[in-house]
Amino acid sequence: MPLRIKLLFVLLSLFSSANSQERQKAVFGKPTESELAMKFYEKDTTANAVVLYEQGYYYYAAVGDYIKLIKEVHRKIKIFDSQTRDYGTVEIPLFSSDGTREKVKGFSAWTYNGNTKRKVSSDAIFITSEPEIGSVCKIVFPNVTDGSVIEYVYKLESPFLFNFYGWHFQDELPKIYSEFLFKIPLEYQFENILYGNQSLYLNKSEVTDDCLQTKVNTMIVGCPITLYAMKDIPAFQQEDYMLSSKNYISRVEFEPRELFTSTGWRRSRKFTKEWKDVDKFIKKGEMGSQLKNSKYFKENLADSILAIADDLQRAKAIYTYIQNHYTWDGTFYSSETEVKDAFDDKKGSVPEINLSLINALEAAGLDAKLMLLSTRQNGLPTTLYPVMTKFNYTVAALKIADQTYLLDATDKQAPFGLIPFRTLNVQGRVMDFKKGSYWMPIEPFKQNIHYVNAQIIATDDGNFKGKVSQANYGYIGLKKRSTIEEKTLEAYIKTEGNDKAGVEIQEYQVEDLNSIEKPLKENYNVTIEPEMVGDKVFLYPFFNKTYISENPFKLNERNYPIDFGFPFTNTYLLSIDLGNVYETIQLPESRTIKLPGDDGECSVTYISEGNKINIRFNMKLNEYRFPPAAYQSLKEYFGTMITILKEESIVLKKI
Repeated sequence: MPLRIKLLFVLLSLFSSANSQERQKAVFGKPTESELAMKFYEKDTTANAVVLYEQGYYYYAAVGDYIKLIKEVHRKIKIFDSQTRDYGTVEIPLFSSDGTREKVKGFSAWTYNGNTKRKVSSDAIFITSEPEIGSVCKIVFPNVTDGSVIEYVYKLESPFLFNFYGWHFQDELPKIYSEFLFKIPLEYQFENILYGNQSLYLNKSEVTDDCLQTKVNTMIVGCPITLYAMKDIPAFQQEDYMLSSKNYISRVEFEPRELFTSTGWRRSRKFTKEWKDVDKFIKKGEMGSQLKNSKYFKENLADSILAIADDLQRAKAIYTYIQNHYTWDGTFYSSETEVKDAFDDKKGSVPEINLSLINALEAAGLDAKLMLLSTRQNGLPTTLYPVMTKFNYTVAALKIADQTYLLDATDKQAPFGLIPFRTLNVQGRVMDFKKGSYWMPIEPFKQNIHYVNAQIIATDDGNFKGKVSQANYGYIGLKKRSTIEEKTLEAYIKTEGNDKAGVEIQEYQVEDLNSIEKPLKENYNVTIEPEMVGDKVFLYPFFNKTYISENPFKLNERNYPIDFGFPFTNTYLLSIDLGNVYETIQLPESRTIKLPGDDGECSVTYISEGNKINIRFNMKLNEYRFPPAAYQSLKEYFGTMITILKEESIVLKKI
């Protein structure tokens, strides 16, 4: 039976109660006249597109001699502004493991423009690879323009019975109607959990006899079939300084408890909720086997490194060696992790590089363990019980005396003990195969400082000239080094030197660019042309490119926690010599603002002595995670800070 006919038959015959009219329906290939004529979405007139209808149907079926997980999807989208993003490309992630991959079958897609329509050709459907996702099936729609409707259906066939995952009712586009149907045999045990703050419009369940039949067991197994639906779902708004939207978006997720394997109906696979079983699985699995290569790395480490007596210095030398030896290939995982091959190639995935680092540290007699974590973009891992699909990253946890250092050798710009920003996601699981794994907080590097010292003097032509020195520590320095690596030093200097009107920067120099254990230093000469209004001269003293140049919090309210990733400090010291050119008429107000508790403080002090003005600005953010209730305080705090930095001027008068 064809995909859509089968799906529609199941859906139309299900839930034949008096309330069945509550469900919304759509016939594939037949967009309505009102959908084609729609100019905007009334409930969100700012939306560039809207999901008119979507439906998911997940179930199990016998495919040949095996049981497969089947996912059927139907989606229809109206596009109002085709230029804002690539609405003409649809991506379907495909899970893969040990050379086996999910497959997309029965695909059909169309683009509608008024009375014309075009089908997506087979050569516009292809498989590609994305660093943070893995294999992806991409579909490119033709003739997508303002007013288009795109519609597609597909069937995904998965051999991974535990990858039921779930259904996202909410995403970056508003949705008029979203429906999810799932049918699971009684013998298959799952926990299904609803997330987010949107309410279900429909929540129904019935038992059907038409469930699952295999060659091994010809009995028709009964199973419940459940319908969840939401309507008028608002778009999820990504806000600054937040963790992954996956932590907050309205959706349903499934966690397996027990499944039968595809090798036979009577053989079962139990998904335990205990970490000790996961520890054994990883120890005996692929990652565990790759952690048994310390002898190989000992043979490849220089004797001069192994001979370093101090544990910390020896660890730093090994970290630097692995960091410089490898080039990260951009992937978070690989289908076949092999540290020896990666070492020979001098290139590898995240686990290949960091498992090599752990082996090398152990070869030098140091206590290093594997930590599993989930990146900020991937969402928070589940802590109630083991869900391995929630982890997508690995780092090394090195213990020396009473100090634990988290290490990631994939980033050539990251100093020892500073893991990339993408990994700062609350906590990870340390795999201790002897004493048992445990959760460990992921604490960021603390000394993240942007320091500026400027000395300027008034010249006879009324301008100001002087020298500026900057130092960037921790994650602030790492970000600048990464930007320079991506842009080239010349392009970076050009960008930094053209930040503000009336400010000219010359002889820009960067120091210690390749000495990643040191702060990144920047030095330049500056010429500033103040503003003149009548006989008054206005000098804005914070002429340099500030670390935060605008208030990141602009919404009236915030529904999600705020997460900066790390604490930071900004300090600006400015000395202004007015010479015999100007006299001070008015200075801005010196003041201090504080966040509740000891979470942060911002102060500015103006001191005028004779013909000199000294300014000290200092901003500290001691806490880096805040609940939604702190949003208004943060909004006011940063708003005042930006007012000080960008809007308040020194008023002068020519002598």
